[in-house]
Amino acid sequence: MSKIAVLVDSTAYVSEELKNNKNLRLVYLSVTINNIVKKEIEEISLDEYKFYLQEENGEFPTTSQPAIGDVVLTLEELKSNGYEEVIAIALSSGISGTCSSYSIAESMVEGIKVYPFDSEVSAQAEEFYVKKALEMISKGATSSEIISTLNEVKKVSQAYFIVDDLNHLQKGGRLSSTHALIGGLLQIKPVLHFQDKIIVPYQKIRTYKKAIAAIYSLFDKFYKDHKGKNINICIIHTLAEDKANEAEEYIRSKYPDVKIEKGIIGPVIATHLGLGAIGVGWTIL
Repeated sequence: MSKIAVLVDSTAYVSEELKNNKNLRLVYLSVTINNIVKKEIEEISLDEYKFYLQEENGEFPTTSQPAIGDVVLTLEELKSNGYEEVIAIALSSGISGTCSSYSIAESMVEGIKVYPFDSEVSAQAEEFYVKKALEMISKGATSSEIISTLNEVKKVSQAYFIVDDLNHLQKGGRLSSTHALIGGLLQIKPVLHFQDKIIVPYQKIRTYKKAIAAIYSLFDKFYKDHKGKNINICIIHTLAEDKANEAEEYIRSKYPDVKIEKGIIGPVIATHLGLGAIGVGWTIL
């Protein structure tokens, strides 16, 4: 049986526990600040980076996908350690070229087969797929079986988020300028989600309280439809600890059987969401 590894980009913001899994490797996206490139997490944390997300602090940062050379080096390291196949999980191809980078890198390394998987999301909602793939590897599944299962997980996965300022998404080209302008003028707190691999408004709401209530309502329907299954939920934020804590408390009190993880979004995704954003994602694993 082939020895299989999982490769994932840094925007999955995987837990420290998962990082220690011997079968997992990460490649890092970068942020460019005043012409200086830094790999997120490795070279700059969100706490350090938040200064650059404020309007008055120079040129607005940009983001970039993992360098092909970094992916190639990672594949070569895996090959040297006996791995023959790689499940390569990427953030949505609608907002990044990371998934195609995996395919290009594979063509440059002989003797290792890469299975690129487009998660069609980002942040810790992407981590769901990492967990499932690693679990299946530990049970002896083949790469084809893993990819098939990940596609089934994708069918039931949902993720929604609320941002404080739509201008960050607009500046990064992840949301139309029209949506951002109207949202700003009306002080709308839209519930956003991924649709056809890109970020679009799901529902336009005037207050944060109503927006988070809309997300709770969406999860409640999902929970009722899938009660008794292995439901996992992630609560993620960009330095909005109070919002995340409130969401966690609400969900734990109402759905005690659901597995909940809470995490901070890193610099690359924070560039597009801005500070004060919160996201909630769920699936069945």
